[in-house]
Amino acid sequence: MIFLDGVGLGPGDPASNPLAVAHMPTMERLLGGRRLVAGSAPYHGPLASLLSIDARMGVPKTPQSATGQGALVTGRNVPALVGEHYGPKPNPAVAEVIRQGNLFQTITERGGTAALLNAYPPRYFTAIESGRRLYSAIPLAATSAGLELMTAEDLQAGRALSADFTGAGWAAQPGFPACPVYTETEAGLLLAELSSRYDLAWLDCWATDYAGHHQDFDAGVRLMEALDSVLAALVEAWGRRNDLIIITSDHGNMEDMQAKGHTLNPVPGLLIGPSKKRLRFGQGLGSLADFAPRILDVIFGQDDPAVQSGPAQPS
Repeated sequence: MIFLDGVGLGPGDPASNPLAVAHMPTMERLLGGRRLVAGSAPYHGPLASLLSIDARMGVPKTPQSATGQGALVTGRNVPALVGEHYGPKPNPAVAEVIRQGNLFQTITERGGTAALLNAYPPRYFTAIESGRRLYSAIPLAATSAGLELMTAEDLQAGRALSADFTGAGWAAQPGFPACPVYTETEAGLLLAELSSRYDLAWLDCWATDYAGHHQDFDAGVRLMEALDSVLAALVEAWGRRNDLIIITSDHGNMEDMQAKGHTLNPVPGLLIGPSKKRLRFGQGLGSLADFAPRILDVIFGQDDPAVQSGPAQPS
């Protein structure tokens, strides 16, 4: 899973949408010449499938990070459960839903393996321990499953990646520990290798949402072009593996640089891998809450209700 924070499927307007102008030859090859914009979905081709995913889930107002990510990792309509879209960090109600059952928990409880491949710097852990910072929904899901978040040591040892894939952004931060800096091709190859160690490997890429909030069009273009280069190496290394690469988001934002903030647009559900597996995964895939049971289906071969178990309302 490559999770792109704040990337919706918007109109192919080159004046407002970086995805309409970024040079992304790999994405276009996967999508039969199409771009990652609203008019390209639905699509099912020999290499990839693209679906338009509902981030609103029947709840009024603009989708937010905590509830959107919560729906992704739990398979539950979190905004409906808590009565609103909420974010960026989980409030107690959202956190309780995530702790009641999520992908990372279910996979590990059933004997599978899962990892959040992001490395976090020392000051992140210091802030969490002091209470000055809250976990976002995805690391909250991982830690509630008993998984340890990756550290600077994991990054240095090649067991983790930075959120910008290459490590260049990490290396540029004052006070961060030293880390390897990869080319985008090297990062894609490492991502493929790391993913082979786990049943579920998840990489959280948040810089896209940051670019959207700052209405930084050029940064959005750079980010998507970097993703495309990483994806080229990842897909090549993936070869004929009988599993899926999934790319999705929690809400729209960066696809409309004329709007300062989140959008009401759907988000992409990009599936790369064997055609039959993509077709099965994509059948009935309509909202963010539909991903978790399908990921379990890929891993274990059948839908697992455990992710959606628990009381109807958070306690």
